[in-house]
Amino acid sequence: MGCAPSIHVSQSGVIYCRDSDESNSPHQTTTISQGTAATLHGLFIKTDAAETIPSVITYQNRHSRNNSCRGRKDNNSGGHVRIEAETQTSHASVKVSATEECMGPMRLTKEPIQVLLVFAKEDSQSDAFWWACERAGFRCNIARTPESAVECFLDKHHEIIVIDGRHSRYFEPEVVCRMIRATKPSENTVILAVLPQRLPDQEEPSVLPLLCAGFSRRFVENSSVSACYNELIQIEHGEVRCQFKLRACNSVFMALEHCQEAVEITSEDHIIQYVNPAFERMMGYHKGELIGKELTELPKSDKNRADLLDTINTCIKKGKEWQGIYFARKKSGDSIQQQVKILPVIGQGGKIRHFVAIKRPHTDNNNQVLKTNKEDRCSGDHSQSECHSLRHRDRRKDSIDARSVGSRGSDAPSLQNRRYSSVARIHSMTIEAPITKVINIINAAQESSPVTVAEALERVLEILRTTELYSPQLASKEDDPHTNDLVGGLMSDGLRRLSGNEYVFSKNMSQSQLAIPVTLNDVPPSIAEMLNDEERWEFNILDLEAATHKRPLTYLGLKIFTSFGVCDFLSCSEATLRSWLQLMEANYHSSNSYHNSSHAADVLHATAYFLRKERVKSSLDQLDEVAALIAATVHDVDHPGRTNSFLCNAGSELAILYNDTAVLESHHAALAFQLTVRDGKSNIFKNIDRNQFRTLRQAIIDMVLATEMTRHFEHVSKFVNSINKPMAAIEETSTGSMNSDCEGQSNIRNSPENRLLIKRMLIKCADVANPCRPLELCIEWAGRISEEYFAQTDEEKRQGLPVVMPVFDRNTCSVPKSQLSFIDYFITDMFDAWDAFASLPNLMEHLSENYKYWKNLDEMKCKSLRPPPPS
Repeated sequence: MGCAPSIHVSQSGVIYCRDSDESNSPHQTTTISQGTAATLHGLFIKTDAAETIPSVITYQNRHSRNNSCRGRKDNNSGGHVRIEAETQTSHASVKVSATEECMGPMRLTKEPIQVLLVFAKEDSQSDAFWWACERAGFRCNIARTPESAVECFLDKHHEIIVIDGRHSRYFEPEVVCRMIRATKPSENTVILAVLPQRLPDQEEPSVLPLLCAGFSRRFVENSSVSACYNELIQIEHGEVRCQFKLRACNSVFMALEHCQEAVEITSEDHIIQYVNPAFERMMGYHKGELIGKELTELPKSDKNRADLLDTINTCIKKGKEWQGIYFARKKSGDSIQQQVKILPVIGQGGKIRHFVAIKRPHTDNNNQVLKTNKEDRCSGDHSQSECHSLRHRDRRKDSIDARSVGSRGSDAPSLQNRRYSSVARIHSMTIEAPITKVINIINAAQESSPVTVAEALERVLEILRTTELYSPQLASKEDDPHTNDLVGGLMSDGLRRLSGNEYVFSKNMSQSQLAIPVTLNDVPPSIAEMLNDEERWEFNILDLEAATHKRPLTYLGLKIFTSFGVCDFLSCSEATLRSWLQLMEANYHSSNSYHNSSHAADVLHATAYFLRKERVKSSLDQLDEVAALIAATVHDVDHPGRTNSFLCNAGSELAILYNDTAVLESHHAALAFQLTVRDGKSNIFKNIDRNQFRTLRQAIIDMVLATEMTRHFEHVSKFVNSINKPMAAIEETSTGSMNSDCEGQSNIRNSPENRLLIKRMLIKCADVANPCRPLELCIEWAGRISEEYFAQTDEEKRQGLPVVMPVFDRNTCSVPKSQLSFIDYFITDMFDAWDAFASLPNLMEHLSENYKYWKNLDEMKCKSLRPPPPS
């Protein structure tokens, strides 16, 4: 007949292969008798005479599986052969090994691609695909009938199936495709239809029928091996790779289905896409009742504060994680308190595509154990292990000596060395309240405790860090009258030796006459040029004060608020902003030597400078930034030029109104809002919605109140223990560079509680940043605050009131000593902590130089601002 013998497998229809002696087909032909074993064109056929098979058809890297197609009869011989549909490549092919793919943090091992060719008869097209598979290193099987194709696919789960659609007389390609698509494994398979070539004048047929039948692609008949190879390679790098990753998602969903925590996934528009069984159990819903609904359609609990949802949305829409306590309403109508963490998922185009909410019941603190990431823990390795009982002055002396290698050194260290030094200073900070010692002991105990105990201790730490337990115990300071007076004047409410005299504000001090806001003309060129340097720390606010005739706040405010997009955020006009800035500036007392609008402008400048630092910027959202800028602007509005202690001792109206507690700070915040909402022309809040206003108002008030000095050490201690030390511990154990910002640090910074601490620390540092300014500015501000304290002492003596700060007597005071005490006691530790967080090397250098300047004056026994002229 001129034809070589062929192999038939009865019933199955898997035929490998018929060939003539003259054929160039890759399919080798031979006769296989019962009991032999050989490898033929994608089949591994068992036989007792494998040695009789020509070497040209033996294959490299033989693999076998037990779940193969079995027991098929040969129609010619009636014998039985066992077929294991295992694909192998020939000696000539490339060696193929498993490769690795990554899907997010998941690492996957990908075996060589398997291809199933469904061709009723052998021809040049099937040969081309065969050789293309061999060139690509793919494993390949050939099936001749629809039934054998399905059977082989169920055994092998091929990634690519090529179905011959040119000859419908053998089988309908759409039918074969639907048969395969009806099986579960086919959801991740790419099916290619081979179509006949069309004549040039024939219209291009639609691909819709193919797509509807389940095909993924089409291939127009082309017997070129290169064309087939290119098609297969494109499929591998495109659909196959994607389907491979999608297939791995099954394991993720398996984990979610068995997770004990409730998980809810929504779209960027808050439409529910998935809930796991734990969520169903917790909330009492079936997933069919939830999926496809918007979150707003579900009943809400009335136990949450009114602005909570707005706060959450503001946070997560910025791509930041939110976590906290939330009350949800179950299907039964009952409210359930939950510990919730909501994480935005960034997708295509860098946009938020999903939100993942992880929820668990929140129980009483004594019974609840919260799981936390180890990265977020404050490690006890770096905490102080000894409790010092030295007196305050000795501790301060040790602190100063330790800094001689840091910011106070004679040689300015490199940035990296300074960062290491700063981290070291954070761990050796001497501001240690009793609660700080407790935290250090618990941190140390965590390291050697079982997991359950360590988690319980972490919950204890969580409670301690969010409660008002950080006020330090101050040692006696009888031997340092300057520090003693500063602490007494700035950190007490002044309730000592009350006399019968009562201090009442003069009318122009208690409330200055309101200036009618007028529209400003264009900024004069000289002032505009001056404002071009506004982003530099060395910007001279006193030059601006002179150029604007003591109206620096309005001009600087317009520049800074515009650069931060405040008008856009508040939906107010520039004219309204100008009126508001003029109104605020008019209510600062120009008669005060220090607490006037120039000080407010100086604090606003420092606040804007800090907000532009990368780590600060990444920790806060725009609402936080706007709140900080407004708080800086109003933080001392209507300041009388006297301390809280003075007002309390004098029995002033404000002290009585605010119960001798944070008198001035409460007045500044309250008056700022009263003035703002009084007139629509200057009401910058009139166009924002109620919930956003409440959130913004609360943030502004909190920051203004944070400037009160009685809680200075509490704020600094919380910042150090909740932010500095945990971040330093992560940074020191990180293998990355010193400037790298790992995920653990980001989690620490972005928690709602810690963002609050960051905002408080920011405005506190901005408020007292004068010692960190260039020397000439530092000297001028020192002279101004000293003059204001001198004036207070003079008035206390005139009124017969207790003298709050006796050392600030203009006839005897040493200004250099007062500055040294202020820097040692209040500034150094706070700015060390802030520098470690925000990276402010230039400020620390100025602080070091200024400290040396005052130290030199003190050693010269000079009591004035400047050294005496040479004689």
